[in-house]
Amino acid sequence: MNREPTVARRPPRLFEREELRFRHYSPSTEKSYVAWIRRLVRFHGQHPRELAGGEIKQFLDRLLADGVSASSHLQAMCAIRFLYKCVLEEPAPWIDGLVRPRTHRSLPVVLSKAEVHAVLERMQGTPKLMASLLYGAGLRLIECARLRVKDIDFASSQIVIRQGKGRKDRATLLPANLRQPLTAHLKQRQALHSADLAMGAGSVALPGALARKLPNASQSWPWQWVFPATRHYRDPATGELRRHHLHQTVLQRAFHAAVRESKMTKPATCHSLRHSFATHLLEAGYDIRTIQELLGHQDVATTMIYTHVLNRGPFAVRSPID
Repeated sequence: MNREPTVARRPPRLFEREELRFRHYSPSTEKSYVAWIRRLVRFHGQHPRELAGGEIKQFLDRLLADGVSASSHLQAMCAIRFLYKCVLEEPAPWIDGLVRPRTHRSLPVVLSKAEVHAVLERMQGTPKLMASLLYGAGLRLIECARLRVKDIDFASSQIVIRQGKGRKDRATLLPANLRQPLTAHLKQRQALHSADLAMGAGSVALPGALARKLPNASQSWPWQWVFPATRHYRDPATGELRRHHLHQTVLQRAFHAAVRESKMTKPATCHSLRHSFATHLLEAGYDIRTIQELLGHQDVATTMIYTHVLNRGPFAVRSPID
């Protein structure tokens, strides 16, 4: 019986991202890991194959001395572990002996309903609609930016999140108060897409191998970004004139400006809207499991942290003095 010859994968270079993509790591993890390894090389001025365990520890200790947070320190350690075990494939028994930093979980910043409305009232246009989705549907910022037209199901009153944190899909609610603004926004968006097609543009990047399987999908309306960028870019691989989704910093800047204008003292960020979504649902009496599903948390313990920030005080206990 003839067997097809097996083609061995070419060993990746030090900074090649093939190994990360082969294991389906997220783009943000890929970017962070590569940055940490480059920082390691610059610190010692040597190839990692020439480094010993003590030199790796010296680099990690320097990070702590420079004031790097425990979570960033842990991320650097994970990047180094991935480099030696998966990329270089060299025996490094000292890796398992590295001490993981102790991290602490801080309480999330939660806005009251009045504070949320005060911030949203000071926003306008697309950033206001995106911020309303963060609060009304519990979306993460990147999940909102990556929404495609087909992900909004008006008939079922739900929004489908594709490839969210941990590369998992989930469904969350479509707020009734946002149906009309979203409908109007998509009508404008479709007119923009038609204009793009008329000028030879109108393409978007597609996930995985979908571009090869469905060659015309990149220009179809369902696959377009709900919140597109204002400018085009030329894709270097295909030569197509495309639009990326709106960059996260557009919403972040608009949100921070609204927070300043509202004279709020809380260190609120866009993610505070997601925290507020979960907390306000708990206050309304919804069960923790339902909220866990809407947020896409793998462990209910992650969702339970919102029980500590309800407006009834810690653990919903009434003080004896009251």
